[in-house]
Amino acid sequence: MTSDFSNFSDKEILSDALNTEKATTANYNAFSNECVHQSVRHTILHCLEQEHDIQQDLFEIMHTRGYYPTPAADEKKIRDAIQTFSSTASCSCK
Repeated sequence: MTSDFSNFSDKEILSDALNTEKATTANYNAFSNECVHQSVRHTILHCLEQEHDIQQDLFEIMHTRGYYPTPAADEKKIRDAIQTFSSTASCSCK
């Protein structure tokens, strides 16, 4: 069976790929949270990291081509977000 992508624009193909990666990372994340065996969990987390890299690459391609525009962020909002997430990330919850 051959696929004919000529009916789809680059934007549609990239958008579909990005949405697929978002769903894939959500699934790998859920799987990793439910692993009993550490070696399997480690493997899934490695796959999750790779999928995040692919997702980032797709986002950057779409953003560069203007298919995924993002508004400029206000400097105060950036500082507030960094402060909020920095304090969350430094939580010693173990």
